[in-house]
Amino acid sequence: MLGPAGTSWLGHPAVQAWRTVCLAITVQALPFLLLGTALSGAINAFVPAGLFARVLPKRPALAVPVAGAAGAVLPGCECASVPVASSLIRRGVPPAAAFAFLLSAPAVNPVVLTATAVAFPGNPAMVAARLLASLTTAAVMGWLWLWLGKEEWLRPLLRHRHTGHRPGHSRWTEFRLGFRHDFLHAGGFLVLGAMAAATFNVTVPGAVLDAFSGSPWLSVLFLAGLAVLLAVCSEADAFVAASLTGFPPTARLAFLVVGPMVDLKLIALQAGTFGRAFAWRFCTATTVVAVAASVLIGGALW
Repeated sequence: MLGPAGTSWLGHPAVQAWRTVCLAITVQALPFLLLGTALSGAINAFVPAGLFARVLPKRPALAVPVAGAAGAVLPGCECASVPVASSLIRRGVPPAAAFAFLLSAPAVNPVVLTATAVAFPGNPAMVAARLLASLTTAAVMGWLWLWLGKEEWLRPLLRHRHTGHRPGHSRWTEFRLGFRHDFLHAGGFLVLGAMAAATFNVTVPGAVLDAFSGSPWLSVLFLAGLAVLLAVCSEADAFVAASLTGFPPTARLAFLVVGPMVDLKLIALQAGTFGRAFAWRFCTATTVVAVAASVLIGGALW
């Protein structure tokens, strides 16, 4: 049995801080992961397979911006969008449109935009810039998938478009089984992502922030990378960005645009849901496009 000497490290301030941050990220994201997996199960069990094909434009290139704009109707964070996008693909939605929805939903929904307005009082340009840069990134990534994406990067399950309700089976049973599978599967990757983000929070000293704030270009790249590592929920990240007063507005915009689209927990969730071959390509390209959109739109507004 371990004595006090064997467990004394558990009381170290750094370990306690790591535990607190890891738990905070997990608890913060868990309700939205529940929402996302519930929506995913409901889509599979109750929504007719042909509905999305009728609602979206027939041409995939037009379906991408429409799906991106539709992200405004999901009042949740990035954890909710991953299982919903997976469910949409399995129901016949073109992957490019589903990925545009995945990227836009956490960043352009009314809850997030309202939180941004509250965090930046008297600065409507930040809200407008976040909306425009996020929608631009989502649309560009959807079009890039149409141009360069390959179906073999996705998990085999997602290459077959006929899942959901089967005649003769209970819809509620299918909903329950689908919800349980998606939640347990995605929940494990959420915890892994939270652990990685907590490790960064504890090990990187605050003085590092000050070293990058003076350079316009380095500050943008640094806050974009920080958004990936911190893994703050999109409904709370505006308050974190507002607190980074030493950084220019464009850099803080990059933090707000990159964070809901690429962070450690999202990378883990996407790898578990869509496959590792997809996740590392998609997340890398999304980061580049999001930073470019932030610089262009931020440069035009400030």
